[in-house]
Amino acid sequence: MIVPSIDLMNGSTVQLVGGKEHALDAGPPGPIAARFGRVGEVAVIDLDAALSRGSNADLIKPLLRGTRCRVGGGIRSVEAALGWLDAGAHKVILGTMAKPELLRQLPRERVIAALDARDGEIVVEGWTQGTGQRVEDQMHALRDLVSGFLVTFVEREGRLGGTALDRVASLVEAAGPARVTIAGGVTTAAELAALDRLGADAQVGMALYTGRLDLAEAFCAPLTSDRPDGLFPTVVCDVHGVALGLAYSSVESVRASIERGRGVYWSRKRGLWEKGATSGAHQTLLRIDTDCDRDALRFIVDQHADGFCHLDSFTCFGPDRGLPALARTLAARVADAPAGSYTRRLLDDPALLRAKLLEEAGELADATASEHVVAEVADVVYFALVALARAGRPLSDVEAELDHRALKVQRRKGDAKPGALPSQGST
Repeated sequence: MIVPSIDLMNGSTVQLVGGKEHALDAGPPGPIAARFGRVGEVAVIDLDAALSRGSNADLIKPLLRGTRCRVGGGIRSVEAALGWLDAGAHKVILGTMAKPELLRQLPRERVIAALDARDGEIVVEGWTQGTGQRVEDQMHALRDLVSGFLVTFVEREGRLGGTALDRVASLVEAAGPARVTIAGGVTTAAELAALDRLGADAQVGMALYTGRLDLAEAFCAPLTSDRPDGLFPTVVCDVHGVALGLAYSSVESVRASIERGRGVYWSRKRGLWEKGATSGAHQTLLRIDTDCDRDALRFIVDQHADGFCHLDSFTCFGPDRGLPALARTLAARVADAPAGSYTRRLLDDPALLRAKLLEEAGELADATASEHVVAEVADVVYFALVALARAGRPLSDVEAELDHRALKVQRRKGDAKPGALPSQGST
């Protein structure tokens, strides 16, 4: 699959030829990351940090909240790597510091080792100095300590001349269980498809920025369809992962989805179809995933208005249920809860809501029987969701916060605050 690249220098997104010649400036990274992130992980490389002449950390950290990023450039210590992982990077990319003694102190599944090669030889010092080491040999030494390798063909980087497909099979074999990502010269969708068949991904920058490679075509290149019309079955899910219904996609509809940031599909009757364009039940596209066999898609969308189904049901499989349904109901009640209803009282009386939160949390803490625990958790969740609705925030924001916290590697002790425990409060 494709891994779009954002290279940062002097606070802007740039592309270099051969790592030196400044070829183009694409501006602030935020809008680019939002677009690229719709098709998967994005590689964000801090060139200033890599060259030890500054940092673009203040630009990168906000990207980590909304985009799945693998961050590289100037990460030369365990502390720096852990700092990026705790900040929300899905993976960190380590270059010359990807050595066994350092890698053993990091979570393997979150680390990629970058190997820059010219004609099969690893080069360092800004690609100016050969090491005499073969890429495959270094892979054998590190493959049990990392989740992936980023191999850059230096002689092809930024030149739009195609990549070295003939070298990839041996690299994938040498990498063992680690996933290989190839950078340098990848220019066409056909190359991306070939790399995927070989078991490798492609990190692409210049071809995307210059328009030589279309992002939708690149994303769809590895896909296959067994349908006569060539369409890809598409499971449409809401932000909580609940299946809303089944649709179909084409390269054209995927392109429209990426560019518009909306749920756009291919109707077998009407052709290109943007969900909600006329009904108002539109979708904000969050991301598109492929399945393991590359023959189906999943759209993760923020579904607006009353739902997905033309029968006025939230899903094509019936009404919504569970916590997401309750959260949406309470959010609607902020505006239309009847006067005198309990929800209206809670929304209008912060003191009452606070009292109920404390009361129910205490009852949950004291509950011992399993049925009692379940009932008290339900009470606490209800009042917590009222507080969330009152603040004007959706349940998906809470899930995103929890997912963000799950990326942290370094944890706090989690002790109770002073005076919170009975023994601490007594004299």
